[in-house]
Amino acid sequence: MAEIQNYTMNFGPQHPAAHGVLRLVLEMNGEVIQSADPHIGLLHRGTEKLVESKPYNQSIGYMDRLDYVSMVCNEHGYVLAIEKLLNLTPPKRALYIRVLFDEITRILNHLMWLGTHGLDVGAMTMFLYCFREREDLMDCYEAVSGTRMHATYYRPGGVYRDLPDTMPKYESANNKKKKDLERLNYNREGSLLDFIESFTERFPSCVDEYETLLTDNRIWKQRTVNIAVISPERALNLGYTGPMLRGSGVEWDLRKKQPYAVYNELDFDIPIGLNGDCYDRYLVRVEEMRQSNHIIKQCVEWLRDNPGPVMTDDSKIAPPDRMGMKDDMESLIHHFKLFTEGYCVPEGEVYAAVEAPKGEFGIYLVSDGANKPYRVKIRAPGFAHLASMSEMVVGHMLADVVAVMGTQDIVFGEIDR
Repeated sequence: MAEIQNYTMNFGPQHPAAHGVLRLVLEMNGEVIQSADPHIGLLHRGTEKLVESKPYNQSIGYMDRLDYVSMVCNEHGYVLAIEKLLNLTPPKRALYIRVLFDEITRILNHLMWLGTHGLDVGAMTMFLYCFREREDLMDCYEAVSGTRMHATYYRPGGVYRDLPDTMPKYESANNKKKKDLERLNYNREGSLLDFIESFTERFPSCVDEYETLLTDNRIWKQRTVNIAVISPERALNLGYTGPMLRGSGVEWDLRKKQPYAVYNELDFDIPIGLNGDCYDRYLVRVEEMRQSNHIIKQCVEWLRDNPGPVMTDDSKIAPPDRMGMKDDMESLIHHFKLFTEGYCVPEGEVYAAVEAPKGEFGIYLVSDGANKPYRVKIRAPGFAHLASMSEMVVGHMLADVVAVMGTQDIVFGEIDR
């Protein structure tokens, strides 16, 4: 028989399981992987340089477009960095709203991850189930910001506006029957908080449905148990954060260890894995959805009982209200200056990090006293995870590459930046 030579193959970038524009160059020995070389940069939009060319308050929208599945969590990191330099503390209600939407975003992210990871490995139904719940949470984004994805809702000093008293309703444009309309709108009669509360009451049973489909499913376990095992020490050395690190058994969560916003006032647990394989990372993320649901319930309760301002009263940072701007010349000038020049931030450098759904999302910001940053460096969690791709897949089969990509929960906007 002829001796079989190793061969090289491209995996992606046009591949349904590549989760974006990843090009993996795989060296194969038959079906077994000898090495994997990730090629990145196909989505590079120069975000860091673009942010350095604009006033601080005009760059918030760029953050949404980094990890475009966990939009406002990225905004939170950037806004925190600016607030640290300005020595600014937002009103408490604004902090609770931020935590509420951070956790809604965590659930959104994990639902997208669970649906696509399941689809990659062969569980078609998961995708349909997860997107059913995502739809409601996307409506929450739309209610507060007017858009379903790139919200630009957090601002230095607070949030753009308070939570609305009404929810958008479905209308009978395409001749839906009256009964169908009533069913679609049954939980949209009250405020946004009522709608979110209704979601938190039924969401745990939805997570139970996901677990019924996957957790003890023998095909799912064959595809994920003992695949890409990473020890706790190695996970730390590789720069893992978030569920990737906690899946290896390291109890590290910025919300508990370095609390920001009002996480120190809330009750929740940090789920951790035992073996550091794909299955453990799945279990950790599923439990995180339950914990996020618990946090959202506490936020809804507090926000109901505590009305108040959601933006700082510093008129150099916060825009005047619309009525004031139309009546008062000074307010009009403030508005014009704020949206054309922005505001100057004191000299200095700062690092602010948040526990984004994928791990530690950090912003290193250097200010030279001008109205735009001198330097912005974004610490994206996915970058460190992707760097370990070769180590995770060597010795596994080609089909396992797909499972490993799913477990890393890669989104390319933040990796290519």
